[in-house]
Amino acid sequence: MQVGIGLPTTVPGVTGPGLLDWARRADAGPFSTLGVLDRFRYESVEPFAALSAAAAVTERIGLATMIAIGPLRSPGLLAKQAAAVEALAPGRLTLGLAVGARRDDYETVGADHRTRGRALSTQLAYLRGELAEFPAPRFGGGGVGLLVGGASGPALARMARYGDGYAHGGGPPRAFGSAAAKARAAWQDLGRPGEPLLWGQGYVALTDADRGRDYLRDYYAFTGPFAERIAAGALTTAREVRDFVRGYADEGCDELILFPATTDPAEVDLLAEALS
Repeated sequence: MQVGIGLPTTVPGVTGPGLLDWARRADAGPFSTLGVLDRFRYESVEPFAALSAAAAVTERIGLATMIAIGPLRSPGLLAKQAAAVEALAPGRLTLGLAVGARRDDYETVGADHRTRGRALSTQLAYLRGELAEFPAPRFGGGGVGLLVGGASGPALARMARYGDGYAHGGGPPRAFGSAAAKARAAWQDLGRPGEPLLWGQGYVALTDADRGRDYLRDYYAFTGPFAERIAAGALTTAREVRDFVRGYADEGCDELILFPATTDPAEVDLLAEALS
């Protein structure tokens, strides 16, 4: 299993120079990928802009949206944004997409929350070159890696139909294992050869556990009391990191992205030490 690190693009207080420093440190470390989250109605840096900046100051590390909320963008805009990152960092982009869980993001951009699943399916077909408007496949199937997230039956079927793999939304290893089994089953039901790539994620707050948990409570406040469970799941010690990584590896994860819950660049170095 490979282990990547997130950029703190959704942590309030992040700066441009801070993101660039973070990306350079990650590129020099043991990490496979730099991941970004996506949220519109929150203090954050747009994910494709962040990855483009990271592409300019890194050389070998992968770049991934984990995930971008596809239906907040038109198919053409989404393809253009992703293609720009790929042009700046050839062969390094993995495009993870899902519908997201927050109505306020849809309200902010004027997108229809009720038709989000159908909109994402159309985008995925567009990206795979299955629509007349975009005839040359550029994403998935040997091009830019295409991951699809979501826990519902339709989301898993969408992943099996269009994706190269599955992007899980986070939680303990056993939650990932359960979702991965469903992703494999959906893949097999559609008659796809082999198995889907399986990506997971978690949160780390090694430099300041209290601040990290406060951020997670705020970021996931829309979930109500469940936000406290998410905050409690943050990895705050090297031992917790190693146990979490081991658990995901045991469940068959191919790539695990550990997202920071603080903006302190020392988080990169502490996480690298924990993984050594």
